[in-house]
Amino acid sequence: MDLHISLEGRGDLAARIYRQILDAILDGRLRPGERLPPTRELATRLDVSRNTVAAAYDRLTAEGFLEGRSGAGTFVRNEPLRRRRARRRTGSAVQPRSRWESLDAVPNDQSEFTFDFRLGMPDVTLFPLETWRRLVSRELRPASLRSAGYGEPAGHPALREAIARSAGLSRGVRAEAEDVIVTQGAQQALDLIGRVLIEPGDCVAVEEPGYPPARILFESLGARVVGVRVDDEGLDVSAIPRAARLVYVTPSHQFPLGTPMSLARRTALLAWAERNGDAVVIEDDYDSEFRFSARPLEPLQGLDRTGRVVYVGSFSKTLLPLLRVGFMVAPASLQQSLRLAKQLSDWHSERTTQAALARFIDEGLLARHIRKATREYAARHERIVTALHNDFSEWLTPIPSAAGLHLCARLNPDRGIDLQQRIASARQADVAVESLADYCAIDPVQQGLVIGYGAIPTERVEEGLRRLRAHVCRA
Repeated sequence: MDLHISLEGRGDLAARIYRQILDAILDGRLRPGERLPPTRELATRLDVSRNTVAAAYDRLTAEGFLEGRSGAGTFVRNEPLRRRRARRRTGSAVQPRSRWESLDAVPNDQSEFTFDFRLGMPDVTLFPLETWRRLVSRELRPASLRSAGYGEPAGHPALREAIARSAGLSRGVRAEAEDVIVTQGAQQALDLIGRVLIEPGDCVAVEEPGYPPARILFESLGARVVGVRVDDEGLDVSAIPRAARLVYVTPSHQFPLGTPMSLARRTALLAWAERNGDAVVIEDDYDSEFRFSARPLEPLQGLDRTGRVVYVGSFSKTLLPLLRVGFMVAPASLQQSLRLAKQLSDWHSERTTQAALARFIDEGLLARHIRKATREYAARHERIVTALHNDFSEWLTPIPSAAGLHLCARLNPDRGIDLQQRIASARQADVAVESLADYCAIDPVQQGLVIGYGAIPTERVEEGLRRLRAHVCRA
């Protein structure tokens, strides 16, 4: 163990060694059962006599904090005689910029529920773990590690090529490998775009209701964020502020309502961007791989002819969030700056995962996994839609949705209930669901439920909905 002990200053050396080891035990840095360095080794490291270290150890042993084990060494006792104390935090007059004190925290609930209808999680049991383990193991062989130095900031070349092909075939994205920049999830892509494009005070338009982490991120960069209402056709383009430098949209499966942006609105949004000088549109295509009916509409990026759309994608929903792999397809005019921003942020994403994912895509395994997962999610989607029409119709009206891992249902206008309280009541009964109001930043907020089905097994859906109805749909 590399035990740090400072002997700067005056006073008895054994007493100072004693005090610092005691502090480490009491605040938890030295844990019960942990072995301390031998007295001779620590004495050599500290350049003191062995007797000095032994005196400190003997005092701690006599007070019940250490114990000697014959032939093994000196250890922290499993049950120290004195109660542990919390590590003291050093106070400071240093404060963050005022903007950071006013930002909302991004929810990150790690609670577990038997009937989990929350958003954002795919079904981990569908992930082809053994296949993934084989691919990762292949990248950890000595031959692969010969080139394991710092990599290209834009991402592993093979993965960028694989993403360009895959996104082109499955989503209609027009891209070459050099247009792709690999990121640590979609959120880092948004951060890099914002840092390259946004000056403090710039106007950024986001959907209302919309994705809170994107709004909070742009606010943290100093932007003036304006919510633009969404209707049945998507973002109301006519309501975008003329001063907007950046427009963030989820056109394939609007978050959280689930409606796709109509082709007319897509065309109008691109025309608006072209009229407004240096305006840029971020197209976040976060889960459109899972489609249950209808043909997918052309992505904004595929319709863009003037280089104003940055397309953002992620593997968090298709595979697992813990992989932390996302990407963006950027216009040529932004690529150099975005690569530099990526390099300054973290140099490059983790190479082993990127190389394994490239093979996963190239061998057709991603497409196979998406087909299998889509069948499973479609079954859950159908059960929820049926239940909403049959059992919740007096209380909720589902919003049509044909893709993704969640759907939305608005509270009927004649039901004047405290929906938040009823959602909290359902959680007490082991049923987790989310409120549409939590995704609204403009008053009056919309009332309804946002129901995810990525994390709940198909066989639990009906019972979960039955329990949810008992808490939400009661007089």
